[in-house]
Amino acid sequence: MAGFFTDVPERIAFGGLESTDPLTFKVYEPDRMVLGKRMEDHLRIAVCLWHSFNWPGSDVFGVGTFDRPWLQPGADPMEAARAKVDAAFEFVAKLGVPFFTFHDRDVAPEGGTFAETVGRLDTVVAEIEAHMERTGIRLLWGTANLFSHPRYAAGAATNPDPEVFAYAAAQVKHMLETTHRLRGANYVLWGGREGYETLLNTDLAREEAQLARFLTLVAEHKHRIGFTGTLLLEPKPQEPTKHQYDYDSATVDAFLVRHDLAEVYRVNLEANHATLAGHSFEHEVAVAISRGILGSIDINRGDPQNGWDTDQFPNSVDELAIAVYEILRAGGLTTGGFNFDAKLRRQSLDRSDLFHAHIGGIDTLARALLVAADLLETGGLSDEMERRYAGWADGLGAAILDGGLSLPEIEARLVEEGIEPRPRSGGQERLENLVNQRIWSIDRDR
Repeated sequence: MAGFFTDVPERIAFGGLESTDPLTFKVYEPDRMVLGKRMEDHLRIAVCLWHSFNWPGSDVFGVGTFDRPWLQPGADPMEAARAKVDAAFEFVAKLGVPFFTFHDRDVAPEGGTFAETVGRLDTVVAEIEAHMERTGIRLLWGTANLFSHPRYAAGAATNPDPEVFAYAAAQVKHMLETTHRLRGANYVLWGGREGYETLLNTDLAREEAQLARFLTLVAEHKHRIGFTGTLLLEPKPQEPTKHQYDYDSATVDAFLVRHDLAEVYRVNLEANHATLAGHSFEHEVAVAISRGILGSIDINRGDPQNGWDTDQFPNSVDELAIAVYEILRAGGLTTGGFNFDAKLRRQSLDRSDLFHAHIGGIDTLARALLVAADLLETGGLSDEMERRYAGWADGLGAAILDGGLSLPEIEARLVEEGIEPRPRSGGQERLENLVNQRIWSIDRDR
Protein backbone atom coordinates (compact mmCIF):
# COMPACT_ATOMS: atom_id res chain seq x y z
CA MET A 1 0.00 0.00 0.00
CA ALA A 2 1.33 3.44 -0.92
CA GLY A 3 2.32 5.66 1.94
CA PHE A 4 0.88 9.04 2.83
CA PHE A 5 4.17 10.96 2.49
CA THR A 6 5.15 9.76 -0.97
CA ASP A 7 6.86 13.09 -1.75
CA VAL A 8 9.47 12.20 0.91
CA PRO A 9 10.51 8.71 -0.16
CA GLU A 10 13.59 8.26 2.05
CA ARG A 11 14.58 8.78 5.66
CA ILE A 12 15.84 12.31 6.35
CA ALA A 13 19.64 12.30 6.31
CA PHE A 14 22.29 14.63 7.71
CA GLY A 15 23.53 16.99 5.00
CA GLY A 16 25.47 19.60 6.98
CA LEU A 17 25.38 23.37 6.83
CA GLU A 18 26.39 23.46 3.19
CA SER A 19 23.63 21.16 2.01
CA THR A 20 21.23 22.72 -0.50
CA ASP A 21 18.63 19.99 0.02
CA PRO A 22 15.92 21.36 2.34
CA LEU A 23 14.95 17.82 3.30
CA THR A 24 18.22 17.18 5.14
CA PHE A 25 19.35 17.99 8.65
CA LYS A 26 21.90 20.78 8.76
CA VAL A 27 22.98 20.32 12.40
CA TYR A 28 21.25 17.29 13.91
CA GLU A 29 23.50 14.20 13.80
CA PRO A 30 22.10 11.44 16.04
CA ASP A 31 25.48 9.75 16.58
CA ARG A 32 27.54 12.90 17.11
CA MET A 33 29.16 12.83 20.54
CA VAL A 34 28.42 15.84 22.77
CA LEU A 35 29.86 15.84 26.29
CA GLY A 36 30.42 12.10 26.03
CA LYS A 37 26.86 11.26 24.95
CA ARG A 38 25.20 10.83 21.56
CA MET A 39 23.21 13.85 20.39
CA GLU A 40 20.13 11.63 20.01
CA ASP A 41 20.46 10.48 23.63
CA HIS A 42 20.78 14.07 24.91
CA LEU A 43 17.71 15.31 23.07
CA ARG A 44 15.39 12.27 23.06
CA ILE A 45 13.23 13.89 20.38
CA ALA A 46 9.56 13.00 20.04
CA VAL A 47 6.81 13.79 17.54
CA CYS A 48 3.39 14.48 19.04
CA LEU A 49 0.41 13.05 17.22
CA TRP A 50 -1.91 15.72 18.69
CA HIS A 51 -1.11 18.74 16.52
CA SER A 52 0.59 17.00 13.61
CA PHE A 53 -2.08 14.40 12.87
CA ASN A 54 -5.20 15.30 14.83
CA TRP A 55 -5.56 19.00 14.01
CA PRO A 56 -7.17 19.93 10.66
CA GLY A 57 -5.64 23.40 10.35
CA SER A 58 -8.70 25.21 11.68
CA ASP A 59 -8.95 28.32 13.81
CA VAL A 60 -11.79 30.24 15.47
CA PHE A 61 -12.49 32.05 12.19
CA GLY A 62 -12.14 29.22 9.69
CA VAL A 63 -12.41 25.50 9.01
CA GLY A 64 -9.51 23.14 8.47
CA THR A 65 -7.17 23.65 5.55
CA PHE A 66 -4.96 20.56 5.79
CA ASP A 67 -4.88 17.44 3.66
CA ARG A 68 -5.76 14.94 6.40
CA PRO A 69 -8.14 12.33 4.93
CA TRP A 70 -8.73 10.65 8.31
CA LEU A 71 -10.26 13.90 9.66
CA GLN A 72 -12.84 14.27 6.90
CA PRO A 73 -16.52 14.22 7.93
CA GLY A 74 -18.24 10.98 7.08
CA ALA A 75 -15.13 8.80 7.30
CA ASP A 76 -15.53 5.52 9.15
CA PRO A 77 -14.06 6.35 12.58
CA MET A 78 -11.99 3.19 13.01
CA GLU A 79 -10.74 3.13 9.42
CA ALA A 80 -9.77 6.78 9.85
CA ALA A 81 -7.98 5.97 13.12
CA ARG A 82 -5.93 3.24 11.43
CA ALA A 83 -5.04 5.51 8.51
CA LYS A 84 -3.93 8.22 10.95
CA VAL A 85 -1.69 5.85 12.90
CA ASP A 86 -0.21 4.43 9.69
CA ALA A 87 0.63 7.94 8.46
CA ALA A 88 2.06 8.97 11.84
CA PHE A 89 4.48 6.06 12.04
CA GLU A 90 5.46 6.52 8.41
CA PHE A 91 6.31 10.13 9.27
CA VAL A 92 8.25 9.45 12.48
CA ALA A 93 10.23 6.65 10.82
CA LYS A 94 11.16 8.83 7.83
CA LEU A 95 12.05 11.74 10.12
CA GLY A 96 14.33 9.36 12.01
CA VAL A 97 13.63 10.38 15.61
CA PRO A 98 13.31 7.85 18.43
CA PHE A 99 10.03 8.75 20.15
CA PHE A 100 6.37 9.65 19.70
CA THR A 101 3.72 10.98 22.11
CA PHE A 102 -0.07 10.89 22.01
CA HIS A 103 -3.41 11.52 23.74
CA ASP A 104 -5.91 8.67 23.80
CA ARG A 105 -8.28 10.65 21.55
CA ASP A 106 -5.47 11.30 19.05
CA VAL A 107 -5.52 7.67 17.95
CA ALA A 108 -9.00 6.35 18.74
CA PRO A 109 -12.44 7.98 18.53
CA GLU A 110 -15.04 8.19 21.29
CA GLY A 111 -17.67 5.45 21.25
CA GLY A 112 -21.27 5.49 22.34
CA THR A 113 -20.32 4.26 25.82
CA PHE A 114 -17.20 4.25 27.94
CA ALA A 115 -16.78 0.52 27.32
CA GLU A 116 -16.98 1.03 23.55
CA THR A 117 -14.47 3.90 23.75
CA VAL A 118 -12.03 1.72 25.70
CA GLY A 119 -12.48 -1.11 23.22
CA ARG A 120 -11.72 1.17 20.29
CA LEU A 121 -8.56 2.42 21.97
CA ASP A 122 -7.39 -1.11 22.73
CA THR A 123 -7.92 -2.11 19.10
CA VAL A 124 -5.83 0.76 17.76
CA VAL A 125 -3.16 0.30 20.44
CA ALA A 126 -2.63 -3.25 19.21
CA GLU A 127 -1.76 -1.78 15.81
CA ILE A 128 0.50 0.80 17.48
CA GLU A 129 2.36 -2.05 19.18
CA ALA A 130 2.96 -3.65 15.78
CA HIS A 131 4.26 -0.35 14.37
CA MET A 132 6.58 0.08 17.36
CA GLU A 133 7.92 -3.44 16.96
CA ARG A 134 8.48 -2.92 13.23
CA THR A 135 10.17 0.50 13.47
CA GLY A 136 11.83 0.51 16.90
CA ILE A 137 10.10 3.82 17.69
CA ARG A 138 9.36 4.23 21.41
CA LEU A 139 6.74 6.06 23.46
CA LEU A 140 8.04 9.10 25.36
CA TRP A 141 4.70 9.73 27.06
CA GLY A 142 1.01 9.02 26.86
CA THR A 143 -1.85 11.12 28.18
CA ALA A 144 -5.64 11.30 28.34
CA ASN A 145 -7.58 14.07 26.63
CA LEU A 146 -9.63 15.53 29.50
CA PHE A 147 -10.49 18.80 27.77
CA SER A 148 -12.05 18.37 24.31
CA HIS A 149 -15.34 16.60 25.06
CA PRO A 150 -18.27 18.77 26.28
CA ARG A 151 -18.44 16.70 29.49
CA TYR A 152 -15.23 18.46 30.55
CA ALA A 153 -16.43 22.03 29.92
CA ALA A 154 -16.29 22.72 33.67
CA GLY A 155 -13.13 20.72 34.27
CA ALA A 156 -12.30 17.08 34.86
CA ALA A 157 -10.84 16.54 38.33
CA THR A 158 -12.16 19.94 39.48
CA ASN A 159 -15.65 19.52 37.96
CA PRO A 160 -18.57 20.29 40.28
CA ASP A 161 -20.19 17.01 39.17
CA PRO A 162 -18.63 13.92 40.82
CA GLU A 163 -19.77 11.77 37.88
CA VAL A 164 -17.48 13.76 35.58
CA PHE A 165 -14.63 13.27 38.08
CA ALA A 166 -15.33 9.52 37.99
CA TYR A 167 -15.38 9.42 34.19
CA ALA A 168 -12.08 11.30 34.01
CA ALA A 169 -10.54 9.00 36.63
CA ALA A 170 -11.57 5.93 34.65
CA GLN A 171 -10.22 7.46 31.43
CA VAL A 172 -6.85 8.22 33.03
CA LYS A 173 -6.73 4.75 34.62
CA HIS A 174 -7.07 3.12 31.23
CA MET A 175 -4.64 5.47 29.48
CA LEU A 176 -2.05 5.02 32.23
CA GLU A 177 -2.39 1.26 31.78
CA THR A 178 -2.07 1.74 28.01
CA THR A 179 1.11 3.79 28.48
CA HIS A 180 2.46 1.03 30.71
CA ARG A 181 1.50 -1.56 28.08
CA LEU A 182 3.46 0.40 25.44
CA ARG A 183 6.46 0.75 27.82
CA GLY A 184 6.15 4.52 27.88
CA ALA A 185 8.85 6.47 29.69
CA ASN A 186 6.42 8.99 31.22
CA TYR A 187 2.74 9.78 31.71
CA VAL A 188 1.52 13.40 31.36
CA LEU A 189 -1.46 15.13 32.94
CA TRP A 190 -2.39 18.51 31.49
CA GLY A 191 -5.09 20.37 33.39
CA GLY A 192 -6.47 22.25 30.42
CA ARG A 193 -9.87 22.71 32.04
CA GLU A 194 -8.69 22.56 35.66
CA GLY A 195 -9.31 26.20 36.47
CA TYR A 196 -12.14 28.69 36.35
CA GLU A 197 -13.90 31.15 34.09
CA THR A 198 -15.32 33.22 36.97
CA LEU A 199 -14.96 33.27 40.74
CA LEU A 200 -18.70 33.93 41.07
CA ASN A 201 -19.42 30.18 40.97
CA THR A 202 -16.02 28.72 41.94
CA ASP A 203 -15.05 27.23 45.31
CA LEU A 204 -11.25 27.37 45.12
CA ALA A 205 -10.57 25.29 48.24
CA ARG A 206 -12.97 22.54 47.13
CA GLU A 207 -11.51 22.36 43.62
CA GLU A 208 -7.95 22.18 44.92
CA ALA A 209 -8.92 19.34 47.23
CA GLN A 210 -10.56 17.49 44.31
CA LEU A 211 -7.47 17.96 42.13
CA ALA A 212 -5.19 16.71 44.90
CA ARG A 213 -7.39 13.65 45.39
CA PHE A 214 -7.36 12.93 41.67
CA LEU A 215 -3.58 13.13 41.42
CA THR A 216 -3.20 10.96 44.52
CA LEU A 217 -5.41 8.30 42.93
CA VAL A 218 -3.27 8.38 39.76
CA ALA A 219 -0.07 8.04 41.80
CA GLU A 220 -1.51 5.08 43.71
CA HIS A 221 -2.49 3.36 40.48
CA LYS A 222 0.94 3.91 38.98
CA HIS A 223 2.39 1.82 41.80
CA ARG A 224 -0.48 -0.67 41.72
CA ILE A 225 0.23 -1.62 38.09
CA GLY A 226 4.02 -1.41 38.39
CA PHE A 227 4.45 1.52 36.01
CA THR A 228 8.05 2.71 36.46
CA GLY A 229 7.80 5.80 34.27
CA THR A 230 7.58 9.36 35.58
CA LEU A 231 4.29 11.16 36.24
CA LEU A 232 4.39 14.66 34.74
CA LEU A 233 2.20 17.73 35.22
CA GLU A 234 2.20 20.35 32.48
CA PRO A 235 1.92 23.97 33.72
CA LYS A 236 -0.05 26.59 31.82
CA PRO A 237 -1.45 29.86 33.21
CA GLN A 238 -4.66 30.18 31.21
CA GLU A 239 -6.32 29.24 27.92
CA PRO A 240 -8.71 27.60 27.52
CA THR A 241 -9.81 28.72 31.00
CA LYS A 242 -9.38 32.22 32.39
CA HIS A 243 -7.09 30.86 35.10
CA GLN A 244 -5.58 27.39 35.46
CA TYR A 245 -4.40 25.96 38.76
CA ASP A 246 -1.08 24.71 37.33
CA TYR A 247 -0.03 28.29 36.47
CA ASP A 248 3.75 27.76 36.33
CA SER A 249 6.55 25.64 37.79
CA ALA A 250 6.60 27.45 41.12
CA THR A 251 2.82 27.10 41.52
CA VAL A 252 2.93 23.40 40.70
CA ASP A 253 5.78 22.84 43.16
CA ALA A 254 3.88 24.58 45.96
CA PHE A 255 0.80 22.48 45.21
CA LEU A 256 2.79 19.24 45.24
CA VAL A 257 4.50 20.10 48.52
CA ARG A 258 1.18 21.14 50.10
CA HIS A 259 -0.41 17.80 49.22
CA ASP A 260 2.55 15.46 49.86
CA LEU A 261 2.99 14.68 46.17
CA ALA A 262 6.42 16.26 45.66
CA GLU A 263 8.18 12.89 45.47
CA VAL A 264 5.75 11.54 42.87
CA TYR A 265 5.29 14.20 40.17
CA ARG A 266 7.60 16.22 37.95
CA VAL A 267 6.77 18.87 35.34
CA ASN A 268 6.53 18.72 31.57
CA LEU A 269 7.42 22.28 30.58
CA GLU A 270 6.28 23.94 27.37
CA ALA A 271 8.11 27.01 26.10
CA ASN A 272 4.94 28.77 24.93
CA HIS A 273 3.21 28.13 28.26
CA ALA A 274 6.13 29.78 30.04
CA THR A 275 5.83 32.95 27.99
CA LEU A 276 2.06 33.04 28.48
CA ALA A 277 2.77 33.06 32.23
CA GLY A 278 4.99 36.11 31.77
CA HIS A 279 8.23 34.16 32.16
CA SER A 280 11.06 33.29 29.83
CA PHE A 281 11.43 29.62 28.99
CA GLU A 282 14.84 29.48 30.67
CA HIS A 283 13.23 30.89 33.83
CA GLU A 284 10.73 28.03 33.97
CA VAL A 285 13.48 25.49 33.36
CA ALA A 286 15.72 27.02 36.03
CA VAL A 287 12.87 27.15 38.58
CA ALA A 288 11.91 23.54 37.94
CA ILE A 289 15.54 22.46 38.32
CA SER A 290 15.96 24.44 41.52
CA ARG A 291 12.87 22.68 42.97
CA GLY A 292 14.00 19.25 41.73
CA ILE A 293 10.89 18.72 39.57
CA LEU A 294 12.09 19.02 35.96
CA GLY A 295 10.86 16.05 33.96
CA SER A 296 10.40 16.69 30.24
CA ILE A 297 10.01 19.44 27.63
CA ASP A 298 7.47 20.44 24.98
CA ILE A 299 9.61 22.55 22.71
CA ASN A 300 7.05 24.68 20.85
CA ARG A 301 7.29 28.49 20.98
CA GLY A 302 4.86 31.39 20.88
CA ASP A 303 4.60 34.58 18.86
CA PRO A 304 5.23 37.79 20.85
CA GLN A 305 2.58 39.61 18.82
CA ASN A 306 -0.13 37.11 19.73
CA GLY A 307 -1.52 36.67 23.21
CA TRP A 308 -2.40 33.01 22.90
CA ASP A 309 -0.73 29.62 22.60
CA THR A 310 0.35 29.55 18.95
CA ASP A 311 2.36 26.30 19.32
CA GLN A 312 4.95 27.18 16.68
CA PHE A 313 8.06 25.20 15.88
CA PRO A 314 11.23 26.67 17.46
CA ASN A 315 13.50 28.66 15.15
CA SER A 316 15.74 30.69 17.49
CA VAL A 317 18.96 29.29 18.91
CA ASP A 318 19.24 32.43 21.05
CA GLU A 319 15.96 31.60 22.81
CA LEU A 320 16.81 27.94 23.45
CA ALA A 321 20.53 27.91 24.22
CA ILE A 322 20.38 29.05 27.84
CA ALA A 323 17.41 26.81 28.64
CA VAL A 324 19.32 23.81 27.28
CA TYR A 325 22.43 25.00 29.16
CA GLU A 326 20.46 24.91 32.43
CA ILE A 327 19.31 21.37 31.63
CA LEU A 328 22.85 20.18 30.83
CA ARG A 329 24.25 21.90 33.92
CA ALA A 330 21.73 19.95 36.02
CA GLY A 331 22.81 16.64 34.46
CA GLY A 332 20.44 16.45 31.51
CA LEU A 333 17.04 14.86 31.05
CA THR A 334 16.45 11.34 32.36
CA THR A 335 13.09 9.80 31.42
CA GLY A 336 12.04 13.01 29.65
CA GLY A 337 12.85 14.36 26.21
CA PHE A 338 12.14 17.20 23.79
CA ASN A 339 8.68 16.73 22.33
CA PHE A 340 7.55 18.64 19.24
CA ASP A 341 3.98 19.36 20.29
CA ALA A 342 3.84 22.07 17.62
CA LYS A 343 1.55 23.14 14.78
CA LEU A 344 2.14 23.94 11.17
CA ARG A 345 0.90 27.36 10.12
CA ARG A 346 -2.58 27.21 8.61
CA GLN A 347 -1.28 28.04 5.12
CA SER A 348 1.36 25.28 5.13
CA LEU A 349 -0.68 22.93 2.99
CA ASP A 350 1.86 20.55 1.45
CA ARG A 351 2.35 17.20 3.12
CA SER A 352 6.11 17.78 3.06
CA ASP A 353 5.64 20.97 5.12
CA LEU A 354 5.39 18.74 8.17
CA PHE A 355 8.92 17.53 7.45
CA HIS A 356 10.28 21.03 6.86
CA ALA A 357 8.80 22.20 10.18
CA HIS A 358 10.30 19.36 12.19
CA ILE A 359 13.68 19.51 10.43
CA GLY A 360 14.02 23.21 11.19
CA GLY A 361 12.94 22.80 14.80
CA ILE A 362 15.23 19.82 15.39
CA ASP A 363 18.22 21.61 13.84
CA THR A 364 17.53 24.65 16.02
CA LEU A 365 17.42 22.44 19.10
CA ALA A 366 20.59 20.61 18.07
CA ARG A 367 22.43 23.89 17.57
CA ALA A 368 21.25 25.06 21.00
CA LEU A 369 22.63 21.83 22.46
CA LEU A 370 26.04 22.48 20.91
CA VAL A 371 26.11 26.03 22.26
CA ALA A 372 25.01 24.87 25.71
CA ALA A 373 27.65 22.14 25.78
CA ASP A 374 30.33 24.63 24.74
CA LEU A 375 29.28 27.05 27.49
CA LEU A 376 29.46 24.22 29.99
CA GLU A 377 32.87 23.03 28.79
CA THR A 378 34.47 26.48 28.64
CA GLY A 379 33.04 27.30 32.08
CA GLY A 380 32.66 31.03 31.52
CA LEU A 381 29.17 31.34 33.00
CA SER A 382 29.71 28.91 35.86
CA ASP A 383 32.99 30.59 36.85
CA GLU A 384 31.26 33.97 36.95
CA MET A 385 28.43 32.60 39.08
CA GLU A 386 30.84 30.95 41.50
CA ARG A 387 32.76 34.21 41.92
CA ARG A 388 29.54 36.15 42.45
CA TYR A 389 28.51 33.99 45.43
CA ALA A 390 32.01 33.27 46.77
CA GLY A 391 31.37 35.22 49.96
CA TRP A 392 28.85 32.63 51.13
CA ALA A 393 31.36 29.77 51.08
CA ASP A 394 33.07 30.69 54.36
CA GLY A 395 33.49 33.48 56.87
CA LEU A 396 30.48 35.72 57.46
CA GLY A 397 28.35 34.12 54.76
CA ALA A 398 28.83 30.59 56.05
CA ALA A 399 28.17 31.70 59.63
CA ILE A 400 24.86 33.27 58.60
CA LEU A 401 23.65 30.27 56.61
CA ASP A 402 24.54 27.58 59.13
CA GLY A 403 22.47 29.29 61.79
CA GLY A 404 25.45 30.21 63.96
CA LEU A 405 24.61 33.91 64.13
CA SER A 406 21.51 35.61 65.53
CA LEU A 407 20.36 39.03 64.37
CA PRO A 408 22.07 40.79 67.34
CA GLU A 409 25.28 38.85 66.65
CA ILE A 410 25.17 39.80 62.98
CA GLU A 411 24.78 43.46 63.95
CA ALA A 412 27.62 43.23 66.46
CA ARG A 413 29.94 41.68 63.89
CA LEU A 414 29.01 44.36 61.37
CA VAL A 415 30.01 47.06 63.84
CA GLU A 416 33.12 45.35 65.19
CA GLU A 417 34.55 44.59 61.75
CA GLY A 418 33.56 47.95 60.30
CA ILE A 419 31.75 46.31 57.41
CA GLU A 420 30.62 48.84 54.78
CA PRO A 421 29.63 46.82 51.69
CA ARG A 422 29.93 48.37 48.26
CA PRO A 423 27.86 47.33 45.25
CA ARG A 424 29.59 45.03 42.77
CA SER A 425 28.87 44.84 39.07
CA GLY A 426 26.81 41.91 37.88
CA GLY A 427 28.41 42.24 34.46
CA GLN A 428 25.22 41.32 32.65
CA GLU A 429 26.19 42.82 29.31
CA ARG A 430 29.58 41.13 29.39
CA LEU A 431 27.91 37.76 30.04
CA GLU A 432 25.41 38.32 27.25
CA ASN A 433 28.33 39.02 24.93
CA LEU A 434 30.00 35.82 26.07
CA VAL A 435 26.90 33.79 25.19
CA ASN A 436 26.58 35.49 21.80
CA GLN A 437 30.22 34.77 21.04
CA ARG A 438 29.67 31.07 21.65
CA ILE A 439 26.49 31.08 19.52
CA TRP A 440 28.33 32.75 16.65
CA SER A 441 31.49 30.64 16.86
CA ILE A 442 30.17 27.14 17.57
CA ASP A 443 31.27 24.64 14.91
CA ARG A 444 33.10 27.37 13.01
CA ASP A 445 35.93 25.09 12.02
CA ARG A 446 33.86 21.99 11.40
